[in-house]
This record gives sequence, C-alpha cells and structure tokens, in this order.
Amino acid sequence: AVSWYDEFQRLYDTIPCVEVQALKEHNDQVLHLSFSHSGCLFASCSKDCTVKIWSNELDITLQHSSNMRPYNWSYTQFSQFNSDDSLLLVSGVFVGPHNSSSGEIAVISMENFTLLSRVRNKPYDVFGCWLNETNLISGNLHRIGRITSCSVLWLNNAFQGIESENVNVVKRLFKIQNLNASTIRTVMVADCSRYDSPDLLLDYEEQLAASSTCPVFDLGSDSEEEEAKPKPPPEPAVQELPDAGGVPAEHGLQQLFDDIMEGRVRPALTETELETKVAELFVRNRTKPPEPNLLPTDSNSKTKYLIFTTGCLTYSPHQIGIKRILPHQMTTAGPVLGEERRSDEFFDSLDHVIDIHGHIIGMGLSPDHRYLYVNSRAWPQDCVISDPMQPPPIAEEIDLHVFDLKTMKEVKRALRAHRAYTPNEECFFIFLDVSRDFVASGAEDRHGYIWDRHYNICLAKLQHDNVVNSVAFSPVEQELLLTASDDTTIKVWRSPRAVRVRQARRPRPRKLLFSWLMNQKS
Repeated sequence: AVSWYDEFQRLYDTIPCVEVQALKEHNDQVLHLSFSHSGCLFASCSKDCTVKIWSNELDITLQHSSNMRPYNWSYTQFSQFNSDDSLLLVSGVFVGPHNSSSGEIAVISMENFTLLSRVRNKPYDVFGCWLNETNLISGNLHRIGRITSCSVLWLNNAFQGIESENVNVVKRLFKIQNLNASTIRTVMVADCSRYDSPDLLLDYEEQLAASSTCPVFDLGSDSEEEEAKPKPPPEPAVQELPDAGGVPAEHGLQQLFDDIMEGRVRPALTETELETKVAELFVRNRTKPPEPNLLPTDSNSKTKYLIFTTGCLTYSPHQIGIKRILPHQMTTAGPVLGEERRSDEFFDSLDHVIDIHGHIIGMGLSPDHRYLYVNSRAWPQDCVISDPMQPPPIAEEIDLHVFDLKTMKEVKRALRAHRAYTPNEECFFIFLDVSRDFVASGAEDRHGYIWDRHYNICLAKLQHDNVVNSVAFSPVEQELLLTASDDTTIKVWRSPRAVRVRQARRPRPRKLLFSWLMNQKS
C-alpha cells in the first residue's frame, strides 16, 4: 500500500462480508465448494449425493446437477477442476457399514457433463487431486496387521474408458508404510515452478524469534530444519538398533524374536507394541532413501510436491508428509507398478515431514503455491500417547498454521478465532481457502471466518445456521467468497465495494416505472 488510508480502505471496503445471495438447491448438508480456474463456474458437493455445477454471472444460477446414487455412492465430498477447466474431479463415499472407508473418484466432462471414468479410492478421505490436465491421483490401503498398513498412491488417466485397450491408464506412484493405525489422507499437489513469483512474500522473523514453531524435519538432508536444536551427525545408511548391541537393522527382527522367546524383553510388550516394533524393524531395511536436495533451486523446475496428512503415533492425522514428484513420474506411460525396485526398496520414504502436534482438520495452498495453510486442533502440551487407538483430547480452538514450502519452515504464528467441538473419533475436515490478500475457513461455531494475510487479524465473521464446512474465493475476484454449511445452503458474499458497483449496473425499476407513467399521462 502507498498510504495507511489506502490500507484502511482495502481492509474496510474489499472484504467479502456482505451476503448477496443464498443458494438452496441442495437438500442436505453442503460439504465442499470449488471454483474453476476461470472463475466462471463452481461446483458443490453434498450429503444429498449430488454434485452441482453453478454459473457465476451477475446472479449465480444452477447449470447442471449429477446424482451419484446410481453408482452406489452415499454422498459426494470433494471436487476439483483440472487446469484448463475441461474436466471435473468428484470424490465420494460408498454406501456401506459405518466403519467402511471405501470411496470412489469420478471424472465429469465440462463440455456435455458426461461421466468419463471412475476410480476406486481408499480411504475415501484421500479425496484425490489433479496432477496435470489429464492425470489424477487416487489412493489405496492394504492392511498388514491390526494397526499397520500400506498406503499406495496411484496415477490415473482421466480417459480410461476410451484409451484403456491400447495404453496404460494407471501407474503406481508411491508405496508408503503406515504405523500405529495412521493412513495417508487429503492429497494435494504444489507446483514448485511458481515459487519465484509469489503473490505475497511473508516475512515474520521477529514473530518467529518470539514464538515457538512446529518441528519440521527434512528427511532428505543431514540436518533438521528446527533451528533450536544442534545439528545432529549424519545417520548411517543402515541404522543401528540402540538396544540390540550394535546389531544391524537387517538382523534386528530375528534378534527381537530371540529376545522375546528367551524372556530378555522387559517389560513385556503388549500386542500393539510388538506389532509396531516388528513393523519398524521391517521397514527400516526395506525403504528407499529420501530424495536428496528437496528444496527446488531452479526457478524453471517442473518438480511438483505431493502433500498429504499422515501420522506415526495414532490414527488421527497429526503430520504433513511431502513427497517430490519428478517429471518422469507425471505420466502413466511405462510399467504399471512403476520403476523396478530392489528388495531393500519395498517402501518409499517421505522427503519431508511436518509435525503439527494436534489433529489436522484442513489444508489449503496459497494461489502461488508458495504457502501451505493448515487448520489443526492442538493436543495438550506434554501429552504421551501409549495407545494409538486412543489419541489425546483435542482443543476446541482451531489453530491456523502457515508454512513456506520453499524453505519448509513455519512463517507465521498460529492464527486463532474459529472453533470446533466434535471429539477425535467424530472430527471431520473443514476446508479453507486462500486468496492474494485473505485466508478464509469454515468452523463448527456456525460461522465462516476471514483473516488478512498481511497483519494476522480476523476481519470478518460470516453467519450461518449450522456448521460451515467449506469456503471458496473466486480465483479471479477475491472480493467474492462462497460458504457452504450443514444448514443446506451456499451463501454468496461480496465486498461493500463490489456491491456498490453491481447496484450501479442494475436498472432502477422505480425510475423506469415513473417514466412509463409520465408517458401514459402525456
């Protein structure tokens, strides 16, 4: 800003806080909203099992509605337009028992609203996302034990029905082991090539010096990003077991079994602890090492990051995993199972892990993909997790963290204003969105919230009659915001300035009527 008056005017006049329309075509909870990149269309997903396409003109109107119940879906939960807005990815949940975790991804053509393909997705809260114009990412989950599993992420071609007879339409991207009942969920893709032209450069060194940050670990280098700790020595390629007398990891599993059989393990391990110990020993020597030099150095780099929630202590998502996708991995060409692997590369490792110390309930990227915004509900400060099936209690306050994906560091102290009330086992995803100057989020306290990205201040509370599940800024007009709620409505919010401009464009009925009456008299 060139003056404080301009800043005041921006903060007062350009915040989308005036309700101009309420869309009531859904007849159940509305769970998610997504704009097309052009801003001309947006999609909504709902517990009524439809995905609706809306036209964003002077007044928003319904253009199309697809009912997914004929495909055995229980409800639709997420959608995303591809980069040229020609295709829409829709994620849903299958009809099944209460504890079922299976879902499906559908691809719909925006030209004639036909269904092009369907892809299985497990667990359903992987959601799915586009990697490029024609390829999307889905998940699968394989149980290894009671609390141990393997998540497989697949690359899928959107046009499977047309091309599957002649070319590969799927390819395995990554295979990652999950410990202590954790799974990979909420995948999204960040484009590294956009980092060097950010919309907004956040610099909060003074804030960081005065506040603690979430620990961030770069698994592809020899040092931790957490500056408060001294630089540890490089770890050997084959880790040593600290309690096994210097036995290499490849022999650790046999050593553990021998110790158990001969009663040398004290105190006795529970069934859960034993499974976790065995899984850790197995994966230690069966995992491909992380990619070196994770941070992009070339401004023209075509590298992309796959970002997802994960964990290592309990089933509730409490870590953010980051895995680099190289250019040759961005197509389904080649072997279906990916590159040939050695026996000691059965699993893929994560290139980076961000520990949130709380239950993650939302993530969103800034428009330039430079910053990752994370909604979380914190755990107690010194909590100890002894049972992965009983995570710590979570706070009612929602913390909004901000991470710089170029440096892999937290750059802002956590923002607070919104609240949530459901316990761990019922906790659900609350979608947030980021524009050039603002960040918005839903909440369980019947409000949507808008913050300023520059000053860390809450600018507006947007009223609903129930939980606000999702928010979405227009990508071409940040003074337009949508909110979706359990009250079955989608509300349209515009800034005071935009409202004045729109009213000036509309014809004034009273003047027209007065002119008609005068003409009748004459």
